[in-house]
Amino acid sequence: MTALPTQSTGETPLFGPESQFRDFFDDPRWALAIIRATVLEAAHPQVGAALVDNSTFLAHPWRRLRNTFLSMRRMFDADPVVREREAARLNRLHARMSGSDARGRPYDAMDRATRAWVVATLFESAVTMCRMSGQPLDQDTMERMYAEYRSYLAALDGDAGELPEDLHDFWPYFDRVVENELENTEAARVILYRLFDHLPAPVLFEGTPTLWAAGRAVVGPLLGAITVASLPEPYRRRAGLTEIPGAATLMQGAYLAAGLTRFLPQGWIDAESIIEVVSLRPDSDDPRARTVAALRSRMKRASALLRLLTPLSGATDPWAAPEPSAGSGESRRSAEEFFRQVLDQTGDGYLDWPDLAAMARELSTRLDLDEPAETRLYDAFAAWWRELQAALDTDGDGRVSAEEYAAAVPSLAGPALIRVAEVLFDATDKDGSGTIDADEYRSLFRTAFHRDLTVTDGTCGRSAFVSDFLSFMSGRRTNTPYDPLLADA
Repeated sequence: MTALPTQSTGETPLFGPESQFRDFFDDPRWALAIIRATVLEAAHPQVGAALVDNSTFLAHPWRRLRNTFLSMRRMFDADPVVREREAARLNRLHARMSGSDARGRPYDAMDRATRAWVVATLFESAVTMCRMSGQPLDQDTMERMYAEYRSYLAALDGDAGELPEDLHDFWPYFDRVVENELENTEAARVILYRLFDHLPAPVLFEGTPTLWAAGRAVVGPLLGAITVASLPEPYRRRAGLTEIPGAATLMQGAYLAAGLTRFLPQGWIDAESIIEVVSLRPDSDDPRARTVAALRSRMKRASALLRLLTPLSGATDPWAAPEPSAGSGESRRSAEEFFRQVLDQTGDGYLDWPDLAAMARELSTRLDLDEPAETRLYDAFAAWWRELQAALDTDGDGRVSAEEYAAAVPSLAGPALIRVAEVLFDATDKDGSGTIDADEYRSLFRTAFHRDLTVTDGTCGRSAFVSDFLSFMSGRRTNTPYDPLLADA
């Protein structure tokens, strides 16, 4: 077994604020590099199959981005306890992902060589982004950063043996995988050509579908072209990816422009704050919510003006957030909307176990559950899936189509769903008091406690919580706390 990377006393720490990774944490270039790395990951047959079957990156990309960002921050935390806890969580998550791709080839998210490739793409894309932006890394910095990423892999796998020990040997390894193993997978194609074109609006842009669609129509193709141009030429050739004329120049310009932000005062760009603001709901008790509400109001006015200027846009964008209805804050979704926005978490047009597993995964991540509580939640969702499959899978293909769901128009509040609500309540009630207080409520919903505090004394009891959860899942009501929990992009 290869030993974990080590460092002598006095050297720059491999984790924490002084690590090379943290130097790139708030770097705008990293946004371009992470897209590139994700495509290279998805081009690996094992990763691509796991993404298509299990990931919510298509239907809920912003939620996936936030969770990935949080995970990376934990994995590079200075506190080894934080790193070990997150590594254990990731391993439990990946252990639940296995199956076969469309060609019958098995995949396993715990495959050590595949996990090493994911880490390799992150390292290589960071090196590439520096080179493309005119700031190539010196050899010492590159070697230190490589040691950090090997330590990251070691924290997950117990050792970093699947990556070459020496940086000099890494480049032949990387080239070999690119030339011999990567494919034009469905997941890679979705990221390059479908995700950007249909990227749903984040919370900040809800209620402004015209403005969001207009901006996306310009930025989406540009990001796709930049990403394709940045990929290794052997993979572009194997995958048949056509590079648009001028895309290389555009890519270079994008990286150079992003690199100019290094001249801004330190602290002006904070990735964590940006992600928080983009996903912050105006009804949150976060102090920044008032600013977010003001921004949304201005964007709604801009969106209304844009609609006046483009009256021939009659088609409805299925990926845009619906305009809020007038009157009270609560309305009903159609069965089709509920299926697409809530039940079909993976965005493949069907309801099956990976969709419910994605719900359990999101809830477990929000609450930062330990293994026993996480397992109870997954087991409850698995029982609910068996109940749904028995009631709705009329053709026996092992999944529920939108048509099967709409035709049945079922009440989903069966015994198994009640059990899900009860287990979720217990997981949220961290102190076991029998009620959910404001802090516990905020951990789950990331927003303020909305109940009448003079009546509930700032707490939510089990029966009220279960009732609200069932009302949402069976009555398909919108604008409840559960809406951003499971339906946000």
